[in-house]
Amino acid sequence: MSLPDLSHLAHSNTLIRVRVTPKAAANRIDTDDTGALRIYVTPAPTDGKATTAVQKLLAKAMGIARTRLVLQHGAHSRDKVFRVE
Repeated sequence: MSLPDLSHLAHSNTLIRVRVTPKAAANRIDTDDTGALRIYVTPAPTDGKATTAVQKLLAKAMGIARTRLVLQHGAHSRDKVFRVE
């Protein structure tokens, strides 16, 4: 699995908007026609498993610790906003 380099987003207080697709065939990060991040994760959206998988994948692509990403909005939505601590 090759992830895009998102290290340019790894600055404090950066807000990152993503669109999540749970129950995907594989974990991956893409961008749509407008440049928005689309994140596909394999876990189902049960008990926050998909959100945790998104957080881990996004942190890995950014080259930061998972704990530096804080979910700001969208705990129960496909559209999520994370903030870098």
